[in-house]
Amino acid sequence: MPLSPPTAGASYRQACDPPRFCWDAVVYRNLDPEEIVHTVGRLKARVDERFPGSGLGRVAAELHGVALDVVARTESINRPHVMLRTCSILTVIALIAALAAVLLKLKLEPGEWTWLAVIQVFESAINDVVLLGAGLFFLITLETRVKRRRALKAIHELRSLAHIIDMHQLTKDPHVLLGEGPRTASSPSRTMSRYQLARYLDYCSEMLSLLGKLAALYVQRFDDQVALAAVDGIEDLTNGLSRKIWQKIAVLERG
Repeated sequence: MPLSPPTAGASYRQACDPPRFCWDAVVYRNLDPEEIVHTVGRLKARVDERFPGSGLGRVAAELHGVALDVVARTESINRPHVMLRTCSILTVIALIAALAAVLLKLKLEPGEWTWLAVIQVFESAINDVVLLGAGLFFLITLETRVKRRRALKAIHELRSLAHIIDMHQLTKDPHVLLGEGPRTASSPSRTMSRYQLARYLDYCSEMLSLLGKLAALYVQRFDDQVALAAVDGIEDLTNGLSRKIWQKIAVLERG
């Protein structure tokens, strides 16, 4: 028996009672990497069937390989780095123990407790605390910085692939197909029909959209502002390129 939608103001627990019927409430809150890979594979098959042996088909095959790599890389990035965390914790403990040992060895006779001695002790303690804090911050953020570097390198590959997709649609001019203007000696060969050109442009737009989804996988469970900004840049790039493609498709429809 299907469940009725939760009423306004109902809590999540009330809406998901019994909990076994509410698995889809969580599924649609996160991108599924396997579904994205499956979608890219279907797109590759569609391009190969519509334009066999074309350069766009090779780009689609490369996109499918990149999608498989993204799934493996995101799993590696999201996985805790046990060895690095263990080394960082042991180093932090060693630094704290060394600071405590220095403070315990610091002894002054009752007659030596002058204002100058107290100021010197506090100054030395403050310097040690500052250095210790800097060391702790470096060690605590070391794992995040290692993961960030790997994510940014992978995101840069997606940016390059987006420009390659844009290059393939660059010379697909709908105005020439509609007979608006004569050809020149340097004009590229255009053998597509109006329908084929529309499908070609639509495939390019789909590839760009999937690139944005692949980039989003890197920050879905990796909360880092630098990586998130890089993903936002990828989405802005793909949206801008896709907008140009749809302007061409609109010209075809008006023609």
